[in-house]
Amino acid sequence: MALFGLFGKKEKETLDKGLEKSKQSFLTKLTRTIVGKSKVDDEVLDNLEEILISSDVGVETTLKIIDRIEARVSRDKVLGTNELNNVLKEEIEALLEENNIGITNDFNIEKKNGETHVIMVVGVNGVGKTTTIGKLAHQFKSAGKSVVLGAADTFRAAAVDQLIIWAERVGVPIVEQGMNADPASVAFDTLQSAKANNADVVIIDTAGRLHNKVNLMNELSKIKRVMDKVVPGAPHEILLVLDGSTGQNAFEQAKQFSLSTEINALAITKLDGTAKGGVVIGISDQMKIPVKYIGVGEGMKDLQIFHKKEFVDSLFS
Repeated sequence: MALFGLFGKKEKETLDKGLEKSKQSFLTKLTRTIVGKSKVDDEVLDNLEEILISSDVGVETTLKIIDRIEARVSRDKVLGTNELNNVLKEEIEALLEENNIGITNDFNIEKKNGETHVIMVVGVNGVGKTTTIGKLAHQFKSAGKSVVLGAADTFRAAAVDQLIIWAERVGVPIVEQGMNADPASVAFDTLQSAKANNADVVIIDTAGRLHNKVNLMNELSKIKRVMDKVVPGAPHEILLVLDGSTGQNAFEQAKQFSLSTEINALAITKLDGTAKGGVVIGISDQMKIPVKYIGVGEGMKDLQIFHKKEFVDSLFS
């Protein structure tokens, strides 16, 4: 499947299925817009703008896309409505490529200087944080990596229990001290255990709350300081998990969290149950933080690396 490079046929089928609701919603609206029209004119572009905004692409990103299509129309003189979908795909792909900050193509993380790769996961409750950690652990393990989980979300009663269940399902060790334990202490013990066992990857869960930003910032800063003592430079990745089905709210959360701590990767979940898949395009364009993973189904393997070209292809064709 040369078209998709490292992205296999099975993954593409899962992506197509996961984005089906978003695609159908978009294409239905687009078909209504161009019915009876042979060429793209101002009215078609105005309607397209409304469709993209209502598909949760976001106002700023939508305006960029419309500007690009207008430039194509004036350059090519006549643009047929039958070509609109392809042109839209090409322009969104090109827009996302401009923000192409170092993204990996697979789950094959390499240790730097022999040190364990540490991922700290943040996000509000209910976005699928624990599930994302479990699926990430499964994907890393499937790629031949040894993984250790750390249950540092000690604030919510079910969080530790949920992570223990995922660790058992995936078959990876977990370090936990139960509810109300000091999160920094859990993180410290997790990294020490991982280091002693020469683990490749550590994934640390943290408490998901935004309402008290000062406390959150202090807690995350403390966890980071403690981890850095065990593994210099840790955490290497601070992954924010967002619920794609909340549309523009996910974008707002991303902005809020990036004020609280230095996020350097995003995971957008629950895209399979929603028609708001366009939010991934807006977040990928607007945030200077790369979307790294997307959740497109319930299965263990349905957390995928975000491949921009394939995503746009699945969403618009």
